[in-house]
Amino acid sequence: MTNPSPSSTPNSPDNPNSPNPNNQGSFFGSFYMVLASLGFALMLVFIKFSGQKFAMHTYEITFWRVAFSLIVLGGYSWIKGRDFRTPYPKEHFWRSLAGSVALLMNFYVVLHLPLATASTLQNTSAIFLGLLSVIILKQKPTPITWLSLILGFVGVLILLRPSADGDIFAMILGLVSGAISGYAYLQVRELSLLGEPAWRIVFYFSLLSTIIAGLLALYFGFSPVTLSNLPYIIGIGVTALLGQLLLTYAYQVGRKFVVATLSYLGVVFAILFGVWLFGERLDWLSLLGIGVIVASGMLSGKR
Repeated sequence: MTNPSPSSTPNSPDNPNSPNPNNQGSFFGSFYMVLASLGFALMLVFIKFSGQKFAMHTYEITFWRVAFSLIVLGGYSWIKGRDFRTPYPKEHFWRSLAGSVALLMNFYVVLHLPLATASTLQNTSAIFLGLLSVIILKQKPTPITWLSLILGFVGVLILLRPSADGDIFAMILGLVSGAISGYAYLQVRELSLLGEPAWRIVFYFSLLSTIIAGLLALYFGFSPVTLSNLPYIIGIGVTALLGQLLLTYAYQVGRKFVVATLSYLGVVFAILFGVWLFGERLDWLSLLGIGVIVASGMLSGKR
């Protein structure tokens, strides 16, 4: 779902600890991030197939994705005897609401745009996180930060250029999703600074997302769960959860900048899967816009 550094955001909503400086830890951090990027790209594939093969809509796909995480994380935390109570319900609500809206938008974008474009627009959250850190937190931007922001928005302008065969509404929605995700990631950092554990932040996000997506799916109608679509439903939940866990481990043991840079392999995987499985083709301007945005995201991870 990717990917500012965890100290300031969750594509890793788990906000893990500082990376291990030793070489072995760095290797495993990089290895975990490659697998995490592959997992998130496969999640996009399952989402795309669910919409194309079974006409499943955004709300039910989102519901199955977050319900799976809610059940697994909630069940595991309950077995471990963790305390679900929080002294910051309001902060959790606003973080979870922003994340839920962004997720719904993002899944709509995946269903209506090429995988590479959808994945790239999702990654604009890193750009917006940097911008919001300047506006809201009054952080003084470094020259690298300014360069990252300028490059990012140049890339967005290239990618969102009007075209006869492009879904402009979906592209704009993807950009809005990135902006809202950037705000949600900012809230995760604030909750982490308040001492909230990572699992509780993710749990309440999953809980509110499940309620919102579930109510919308009930209103618009659930597709019957069959032996044909069940593997895709399970695939969405499993790849999302594995991607999240691997991403968390990557930031825990790897070098932050290297791991953040490798997270953009998700865009590469999305391009390959789009060409291979869906026959998607991107023109050179789209590829240029994607490249500029990815470069911007890599710079944003450089501190």
